[in-house]
Amino acid sequence: MARSAQDAERIRERDARIVRSAREIAESEGWPAVTVRRLADAVGVSQPILYRHFPGGRDDIVARVVVDGYAELAEAMDVAADGADRLRALVSAYLDFARAHPAVYEAMASARSSVVFAADETPAVLRRGFRLLEDAVGGADARERAVRAELLWSTLHGVSQLDAHGRLDAELDEARGAAMVALFERRG
Repeated sequence: MARSAQDAERIRERDARIVRSAREIAESEGWPAVTVRRLADAVGVSQPILYRHFPGGRDDIVARVVVDGYAELAEAMDVAADGADRLRALVSAYLDFARAHPAVYEAMASARSSVVFAADETPAVLRRGFRLLEDAVGGADARERAVRAELLWSTLHGVSQLDAHGRLDAELDEARGAAMVALFERRG
């Protein structure tokens, strides 16, 4: 492997370790515990080296966690089923992801970051996830599909947040999921 290729690989690996460390710290202690100093110590580099990887520091690292989280969520939601089964599987995958990765989901949903939503600059992985929602709910035209997808996303987010804070009856999870599917069954 050429030296520049080795350097590029080493940089990618260190980037991944930094992001992985941020996720691990956030999942175990919460986002306030994720600091540049703490990450540099966890990865075994100096703070200036960490800033070479992520010039915006913590904000850039959180933005990377957000984009990676949406990529993972899109992968989880990209199910092979059709019709109501597809929607049911998508709803389940979304809620399962939010439960399995609470700190990552928190960053995706509410962390201040440079990630742009609902615009031309929106990263492709975020647009992919939204297209999966649109495909699952359908609509008479692009505008209706977008509105229905936004409403499904809002509903899923609300349920995820209420669930994360112990505000919902776990015994109603299945019925709640079925009700969401009934509300958003594909049109058009």
